[in-house]
Amino acid sequence: MIDLLIQNGSNIYQPIIEGAIKWSTERKGQPGKLTFSVVPDGIINFQEGNPVRLTVDGKNVFYGFVFKKERSKDRMINVTAYDQMRYLKNKDTYVYSNKTASELIKMIAEDFKLQVGELEDTQHKIASRIEDNKSLMEMIQNALDITLQSTGKLYVLYDDFGKLTLKNVESLKIDLLIDDEAAQDFKYSSSIDGQTFNKIKLSYENEETGKREIYIAQDSSKINTWGVLQYYEGIDDKLNGKAKADALLKLYNVKQRSLTISNAFGDARIRAGSSVPVSLNLGDIIANSFLIVDRVSHSFTHDDHVMDLSLRGGLINA
Repeated sequence: MIDLLIQNGSNIYQPIIEGAIKWSTERKGQPGKLTFSVVPDGIINFQEGNPVRLTVDGKNVFYGFVFKKERSKDRMINVTAYDQMRYLKNKDTYVYSNKTASELIKMIAEDFKLQVGELEDTQHKIASRIEDNKSLMEMIQNALDITLQSTGKLYVLYDDFGKLTLKNVESLKIDLLIDDEAAQDFKYSSSIDGQTFNKIKLSYENEETGKREIYIAQDSSKINTWGVLQYYEGIDDKLNGKAKADALLKLYNVKQRSLTISNAFGDARIRAGSSVPVSLNLGDIIANSFLIVDRVSHSFTHDDHVMDLSLRGGLINA
């Protein structure tokens, strides 16, 4: 059962929906998005900023706010709503030191009066950071990327029915097998023409000695096969220079593979950041492991629920 409600002040409406309700999420940089078309019935009255909630079979799926209304010749009201992550598009300047990504999120949420749920402790302290005239989303993602590069641990920030939530991907596994029966179609590609690097070079400007210190990690066998694909970055702290170079090599010294699944049987538990078991013969490899959902788009109708997935992780990492 699909239940969509819009609240305008003390009035709560259950609109007449034409066509599919679509809910999409992305693992990095975008808020959850809900789109639907309302049939004007002379009773419903709602405005931008009004809360919207969607439940499926009694389970909470989406809580957000109306951001856009469009009307066409047929008088339908096409609505776009976003969850609380939309407010992380606000820009500001932050200067912070010795904070974890979790602590940064909590600080930003307090400053912008955002509701917070469970924030797992990312543990890694970021020595110092200046984020000048950037979106809050970009600041947080930078902190999560630094945490990933330094620890190898991947965290996902998302809105859980009205509360900002941060979790390690390892705790977001869903027991829904994606195989030939579940997926009507898929597209798969492999490439070294992107975020693939077999040589990592980090530099540190030592103000005490006046010299530049270099830290290098590389894979000679991959260099012989692919040529030199170098990642270069200046760092502010030499203490973890070699460890960071090694961690970056481990992270990026692989082919970038992408897998998209079309029209899979829908499951409302699946959102960007979830991990699902995949068993598919892709030609040059056989995927048979948990993969991370990078993007997912759900389509709900009265008699059908399908979803499109973009996956990464394991042998799939684009």
